[in-house]
Amino acid sequence: MSDVIHLLPDAVANQIAAGEVIQRPASILKELVENAIDADATIIKVVIADAGRTLVQVTDNGKGMSATDARMAFERHATSKIKEAQDLFSIRTMGFRGEALASIASVAQVEMRTRREEDELGTFIEIAGNRVFKQETVQCDKGTSMLVKNLFFNVPARRRFLKSDNVEKNHLLQEFYRIALVYPDVEFLFYDQDEEIFNLPVSNTKLRIEHIFGSTKKKMNQQLLSIETETNLVNIKGFIGKPEYAQKQSHQYFFVNGRFMRHPYFYKAVLTAYDQLIQPTESPSFFIFFEADPQTIDINIHPTKTEIKFENEQAIWSILSATVKEALGKFNIIPSIDFDREGVPDIPVLRSDKEIVQPKTSFNPAYNPFGNTAYKRPSIDWNDLYKDFEGEKKNQEVMSGQHDTAPIFESKFEDAYENSGHFFQLKNRYIITSVKSGMLMIDQRNAHIRVLFDQFMKEIQHKRGMSQQLLFPESLQLMPDDYLFFEQIKSELRYVGFEFASEDGDKYLYQVTGIPAQLQSASSTVTLLNDIIDRVKHATGDVVAVIHEQIALSLAESAAIHAGQVLEKEAMTELVERLFACPIHNHTPDGKKIMAIWTEEEIKSRF
Repeated sequence: MSDVIHLLPDAVANQIAAGEVIQRPASILKELVENAIDADATIIKVVIADAGRTLVQVTDNGKGMSATDARMAFERHATSKIKEAQDLFSIRTMGFRGEALASIASVAQVEMRTRREEDELGTFIEIAGNRVFKQETVQCDKGTSMLVKNLFFNVPARRRFLKSDNVEKNHLLQEFYRIALVYPDVEFLFYDQDEEIFNLPVSNTKLRIEHIFGSTKKKMNQQLLSIETETNLVNIKGFIGKPEYAQKQSHQYFFVNGRFMRHPYFYKAVLTAYDQLIQPTESPSFFIFFEADPQTIDINIHPTKTEIKFENEQAIWSILSATVKEALGKFNIIPSIDFDREGVPDIPVLRSDKEIVQPKTSFNPAYNPFGNTAYKRPSIDWNDLYKDFEGEKKNQEVMSGQHDTAPIFESKFEDAYENSGHFFQLKNRYIITSVKSGMLMIDQRNAHIRVLFDQFMKEIQHKRGMSQQLLFPESLQLMPDDYLFFEQIKSELRYVGFEFASEDGDKYLYQVTGIPAQLQSASSTVTLLNDIIDRVKHATGDVVAVIHEQIALSLAESAAIHAGQVLEKEAMTELVERLFACPIHNHTPDGKKIMAIWTEEEIKSRF
């Protein structure tokens, strides 16, 4: 039998490595920008086209490379960052594996222009599928320009697995944020073809956060608290969000030695510090930077280099939690005093050269305020005045999520009730009634979410949602990555009653002029819209169906009654009738249970 084990060709080995290193266009942006950072660039320009499918270009003014280094850079495991195994324990650079360029060149068409400051001419290399097509001397600026075209041109199967342009562009922007945030001393430019998305000048960390995530309505720097601590194990600094600005989806970033990382264990430390300060469904924003001895961390776990292992994780967890708690404690202890002084007379200044005179008062001891009036209180039947008022008021509040013309559906399960329409409320949260098999308990909020979800889905499908105009429009400031998804769902939002007006000169700023009639308040409109956008952004499956479902679910959750809300008998009856008229009445759209039945046998077993 002949030998069967053999070495793989370099082209095949590079494509295998590319499967881990280059997963999507965002991976290319990450590797090229990190190389520019390692080259001491002070200006980095990023240009993309078609969400990075056809073009990702990164240009920097860094050190550049010689002709020999430029050709060697595309060889596998060729790097200037480390020389021996011991160097893995003292890594200060962004890259060190020497796999990125070789992996990119194996699955895309690459053009590189590079020149060192001391050279008169630079080097041009054209390479695709690990084949070098051209290398020549050219005139070019100092630094390096990497142009990557037609990603996965030779691996069609990988190209088909890429998501929509909006999703891929969102990943590109997220990678851009992770690098731009940690290097405020570098000027960054980001273009989508000819459109400028970001122009970030040199600044400090707080201003860089403001430039990326700030809006015209609420400045990001007003939402942040500074944290800083120095210990023998680690130095921690950065910013955390004030509790009142916590929301369902926040900006959360950990960095260690200038490198973005994911760390669920440290994330839990931050959340622990916010215990009892925010709602369980909300999370705070934070931008936290760790500085640690490279010998105490291991970044060589995965090619993406976002999973970091710390030598003293438990101790650092305690330090981080204490640091965040201290910042929150200082914020809560020091009150914010902001009195409205408009129209208030000035308090006179006490002067030493002026005699202080005690004020005098006078009064008429014979004055009787009731002596000269013939007024008599009329007889009023207070019972008649308030008759049925409270019940009608509460019913209107409970069913405010429904149109005035909404019919009360006849229950499909009326024959299951022993006493149809006899309901009572438990703990202002559950509706209980007797059925033939035992006792039925319904979660009132989950039931209302199901009813409203089906209603909103019909409005979207039939394009007939009712809108109520806002007296004071709300400003919706969008991030560039959120803007893509907002444009995708804007028409569906109008179908359910939202109305928008764009601001001249700022395509990322909209005025919300109308909201669905079912929403009881406009105070959380912007938060609701951001929640809808985020749900659509992270959804998978049929794009159109997912958009409709996520919009309907977000609106239903916002407009539904809450646990603890008192319901009158008529309101409970109508809610149950409408619930059983839904095609699906056992679970909410996101899978939460709506009702439960205790059989007569189960009840007897408890006595």
